[in-house]
Amino acid sequence: MSLIPSPRFDVFHRYEALTRLLRDYAEAFPGLVEMRSIGKSHEGRDIWLLVLTNRSSGEDLDKPGFWVDGNIHAAELTAGTACLFWLHHLVTSYAGDDGVTRLLDTRAVYLVPRLNPDGAELALADRPRHIRSSTRPYPFDEEPVEGLTVEDVDGDGRILSMRIPDPHGGWKPHPDDARVMIPREPGEFGGTYYRILPEGSLQNYDGLRVTVNRDVEGLDLNRNFPSYWRQEFEQQGAGPYPTSEPEVRAMVDFIVKHPNIGAAVSFHTHSGVILRPMGTQSDDDMTPEDLWIYKRLSDIGSRLTGYPAISIYHDFKYHPKEVITGTQDWVYEHLGALFWTVELWAPNKEAGITEYDWIDWYRAHPPEDDLKLLKWSDEQCGGQAHVTWYPFRHPQLGEVELGGWDRMNYWRNPPPELRRREAARFPPWLDQLALSLPQLELLRTEVRALGPDTWRVRMAVANAGYLPSYVSKRALERQVARGTVFEIAMPAGASLVSGKERMVQGHLEGHAAKHSLQAFLQDRQLTADREVAEWVVRAPRGTALALYARADRAGAVMTEVTLD
Repeated sequence: MSLIPSPRFDVFHRYEALTRLLRDYAEAFPGLVEMRSIGKSHEGRDIWLLVLTNRSSGEDLDKPGFWVDGNIHAAELTAGTACLFWLHHLVTSYAGDDGVTRLLDTRAVYLVPRLNPDGAELALADRPRHIRSSTRPYPFDEEPVEGLTVEDVDGDGRILSMRIPDPHGGWKPHPDDARVMIPREPGEFGGTYYRILPEGSLQNYDGLRVTVNRDVEGLDLNRNFPSYWRQEFEQQGAGPYPTSEPEVRAMVDFIVKHPNIGAAVSFHTHSGVILRPMGTQSDDDMTPEDLWIYKRLSDIGSRLTGYPAISIYHDFKYHPKEVITGTQDWVYEHLGALFWTVELWAPNKEAGITEYDWIDWYRAHPPEDDLKLLKWSDEQCGGQAHVTWYPFRHPQLGEVELGGWDRMNYWRNPPPELRRREAARFPPWLDQLALSLPQLELLRTEVRALGPDTWRVRMAVANAGYLPSYVSKRALERQVARGTVFEIAMPAGASLVSGKERMVQGHLEGHAAKHSLQAFLQDRQLTADREVAEWVVRAPRGTALALYARADRAGAVMTEVTLD
C-alpha cells in the first residue's frame, strides 16, 4: 500500500493541490477509493467525486448509497474541509473500527468535496473575490460602468469595510470601544457618525451617490435545482432554467443515475446548525412519518455534533415572507431521499453569544454582542477577526479608513486553528446516517422437488437496515421507489411453470421502531422487513439457477441454487 495521505485541515487547497490530494487517496487505498469526474465546471475544471466502498464485497451500485458534498458556494471553503476530514476518517478507520468497516463493506459513499471548483478558486485567489457561486456572468455579461464593485482595493488579500466620516451616516463608534461600529439611535444627533461601505472601487463617482453593484457573476447554484425552481424575480441567482448550470446538472445527472442513494448531506457555512426540510412547507404540512424520522435522526446529529438541529421553514428563512429552496427540496421533495444541510461554524457562539435567533441576529442585535465579538477577536484571533481601522487613500473617495470584520476568514470560515475542530464534529453522525440506510440481505433459499423434473424454488430476503427500503413516505407518494425486484435466470433446457422471470413485490420495512412498547396499538406487520419470491421450474436434476433480488435503495443480492 502507498503511504497514507496526511492532509492539512488548517489550510484551504487550491484546485490543483486538491486534485493531487484526492488522487493520493485513490492510489493509497485502491480497494476502498475510486476517483471519478462527474462533469466539468463552467471554466472546464473536473468536478471530482470519490466513491468509497469495499469493492471486494460488491460494486457501489449494488449497495445502499450515501451522498455528501461541500463548497457549492464559492467562499464556503470549510465545507470542503469537512468532506476531506470524513474521507480521512473512513479510510484510516477501516479494519480497525467495526462501524466504519461495516459501513464500507455494505454501503457506498459518494463524496464531492468541492462541487463548485471555479468559485472556490476565485475565493482563494491572491486578490480574492467573494461571489456567491459560479463564475459565469449572469444575468448579463457586461462589466459595470458605474457604482461600487466589491473587491480588495489595497491588495492585502482581504475584503473588509470602508468607513467615512459623515454627519448623515447611520453608524457611530461604540462608547466603550471606538473600534466597534454600532447603529445610530432613532432621533440621535450631535455625535460623530460614519457611512460604512464595503471595500471596493468606484466608477463614474459623482461625489455624492454610491450604489453597490451586484456581482457580474450573479448565480446561486443552490437555487438552480429542479424542485420549486423560480425565476430571478422570485429567487435571485436561480439561472435561466433548472439545471442550466453544469455543476448542478452534473450532480443531478449522477444522483438520478444512482437510485441507490437514499440519503445526503450538503456542507455549507456558516451558522453552526443542522438544517432539515422542508424549505417550502411547515412541519404541519409534512408527511408525519417522514417528519418523525427526520426529527429522530436530526436529534442524533445534534447530540453527536453539538449543533442544534432546526427546520429551514420555521427557523432559517432569510426573510419571514420568503421561502428558500435548493438542494434539500430536490433530494427530498423530488426523489424522496433524506437530506440535511449543515451550516458549519458559528463565530458568535465562539464569543459566548448563545441566545439568539439564527437569521434575525444578523439584522439587529444588542451592542453588547459586538463587544463580546471584539473581545473574542482580540484574545482568540490575534486581533485579526476584527481589523482595527487604518487610513487608506482611496483612488476615488480620497481619505478613508479600512477595517472591520474579516468576513471571509473569520465569519464565513473559521480561522485556521479551528477548522479541524469544526470538521471533526461530524464523522460519528455521518457514519450513523450511512449505517441507518436500508440494506438488503439474503435470508434463505429453498428447493423442493414436485416431480421428477419439476421444482419449487423460493428466495427470501430481508432488510437489515434501520430505514425502510423506500426510505421515506415522500418517495412512495412521488412513485420514485419500486418494491423488491426478484429475478431468475433460466438456462437452456429449463422453463417456468409458474412465476415470472422478473417480479416486483412489496417494500421492506426497516427495524426503526414505529412506537414505544407502551403504545396502545401494537404493530401487526411483525415481519414487514421480509419478502419471498417463488417459482415453479421444469428442468433436469442438477440444473443450476441464478437468483437475484434488488431494492433500489437497499442494494442487491445474488445467489445460485442447484435443483437436487
